[in-house]
Amino acid sequence: MTSRRRAPSANGPKTPARQILPDSPPPQQSPLTSPEELKITVSSSKWLKVLSLSSLLLLPYAYLLFFHLKIDAEIKRSILINAALSFAGFLFTLRLIPVASRYVIRRNLFGFDINKKGTPQGKIKVPESLGIVVGIVFLVVAILFQHFNFTSDSLWLVEYNAALASICFMILLGFVDDVLDVPWRVKLVLPFIAALPLLMAYAGHTTVVIPKPLIPYVGLEVLDLGWIYKLYMVLLTVFCTNSINIHAGINGLEVGQTVVIASAILIHNVMQIGAATDNSENQQAHAFSIYLVQPLLATSLALLSYNWYPSSVFVGDTYTYFAGMTMAVVGILGHYSETLIIFFIPQVLNFILSLPQLAKIIPCPRHRLPSFDPQTGLLTGTWDGTLVNFSLKFCGSMSEQSLCIFLLALQAIACGFCFLLRWLLAGWPKHFQIEYMKFSKDDEVVASSISPNT
Repeated sequence: MTSRRRAPSANGPKTPARQILPDSPPPQQSPLTSPEELKITVSSSKWLKVLSLSSLLLLPYAYLLFFHLKIDAEIKRSILINAALSFAGFLFTLRLIPVASRYVIRRNLFGFDINKKGTPQGKIKVPESLGIVVGIVFLVVAILFQHFNFTSDSLWLVEYNAALASICFMILLGFVDDVLDVPWRVKLVLPFIAALPLLMAYAGHTTVVIPKPLIPYVGLEVLDLGWIYKLYMVLLTVFCTNSINIHAGINGLEVGQTVVIASAILIHNVMQIGAATDNSENQQAHAFSIYLVQPLLATSLALLSYNWYPSSVFVGDTYTYFAGMTMAVVGILGHYSETLIIFFIPQVLNFILSLPQLAKIIPCPRHRLPSFDPQTGLLTGTWDGTLVNFSLKFCGSMSEQSLCIFLLALQAIACGFCFLLRWLLAGWPKHFQIEYMKFSKDDEVVASSISPNT
C-alpha cells in the first residue's frame, strides 16, 4: 500500500482517437508523459538523511562485529564478503532505479501522491512498483554469494536455495498484485503459495525455548510443538508480508521500517554469534540470517534514497511483500521467530487497529490515509484504523516527513524494547549463558551451553 492513486491500466478500454483538423497545430505533449524526459535523481538533502539514518543504525552492528565480540574468523570472512557484494548491490540499485522508472512510466505503471493532492507535486506522475528492481538485485547478490560460502555438500545449501525460492515467488506475486490489483482475500493467500518451498525444505527443529520466568509454571525448558510449529511458520510469513504492506501510506515509511528492523536483526544475529562457545548450529543459523539481511538492507537503502520525502518513486506491493517474506524467512531459518515478532510490535499494533475495517465490521475505504491540507502542508488524522492516523490523532497534525520520522523512531524504540525484554527474560547473551536442550537437524538431542533461540 502506498500513498498514491493508480493511473488507468495500459490494457484497459481505449477511447477513440480525437480527430485533428488539418489546419490545427499538433497537440503539445506534456513533459510528464514523456518517459525519455523523466529525470530521477537523489538530492543532496536526501543523501544526508539516508546516510545519517544508515550510520545511526549500522554503527552498533559494526562495533559489535569488529571490536566488542569475538567472532569466528571463517564466519567473519563470509560476513565481510557478503557485505562487499551487498555494497555492490547498493550501487547497482542506485543506477538501475532511474532506468527502470522510465520503463514503468512507458507502461502506465505510475500513480499520483494523494498526500500532496492540491499542490503541484500532487500532479506529478510517480513511477510505481520499483520494488521489482530491489528484489532482482537482491536475488543476484544472494545467488552470487553462494560461490564464496557454500559447497555442493553444504548442509545449509538446500535451505538457502529454498529461502531464495520463497522470496522469488513473493517478488513475482507482489508484482502481479501491482499490475492486476488483486483483492484482499487473494492477497492473504499469496504468502501461503510463496512459503511452500521453505516448508518442503525445512529440516530444522520444531521447538521453542521457554523464558526463564515461565519455566517453573511450564515445567520444561524447551517445548516441542511438532506440526504446530510448521503452521506457525506459515502464519508468520502471512503476517510479515501483509503487515509491512498495510503499515504504509506516506513517503519512506515502507522502506524505512524495513531498514530499521533489518538493522535490529543484524545486531541480534551478531550478538548471538558472539555468545556461542563453538562453531555450533546456532552460530551457523544466525550467520545464515546475516547473509540474507545484509543484501536486503543495502538494496533497501538505495531505494530509500529515491523514496524518501518527497518521493521520486513508489515501491509498490512488490517491495512490501518481498521485504516481509525475507524477514520472515530469516526469522524462521535463524530460529528467532519469537524475537522477530517483538521487532514487529508497531506492525502488530497497526494490524489490531486495522482489524475492524479489514474484517468489514466497519466500512473500509480503498486508501486509509490521513487528510492533507494543501494550505498548511500538514496531515491530519482520520478515524480510519491505522497507526499513521492514530499517531496524528495523538500527537496532532504534522508534515509528512515529520510523521515518517516519528513512526521510524517508534519502530526503533520497539526494537530497543525487544533487546531489553530479551535481557530480562533470558539474560544478556554475552554474560548469561544457560544450559538447554536443542534438537539438531537429524532429531538427535544434544546438550549445549549457548544462549537460547528466543
